[in-house]
Amino acid sequence: MKTLEISEASLADYGSKAETWVLTRKGKPVAAVVPIRPGMDADTFALSHNADFIAVVNRSWKGYLESGGTSLEEVRRKHGIKRQPSRRGRPRGR
Repeated sequence: MKTLEISEASLADYGSKAETWVLTRKGKPVAAVVPIRPGMDADTFALSHNADFIAVVNRSWKGYLESGGTSLEEVRRKHGIKRQPSRRGRPRGR
């Protein structure tokens, strides 16, 4: 991670570097430039960094662990849905 004064930062210098820049104004953080990994779209990136969305997912997961529910595998079996291979051609979870 690199820290830069916002007045001195240039996206032209960022290029294809896979590092996070923290931009500051008078020494206080005001923004971050974060690389998006290959294959990730902007919506997925935005959701994965949205605190409200993450809180909903965590509450749902906690509720599932505490009171149970129907797993995705159970839904697939019940409805005869075959598991799709991941984008890399391997089954998930390996």
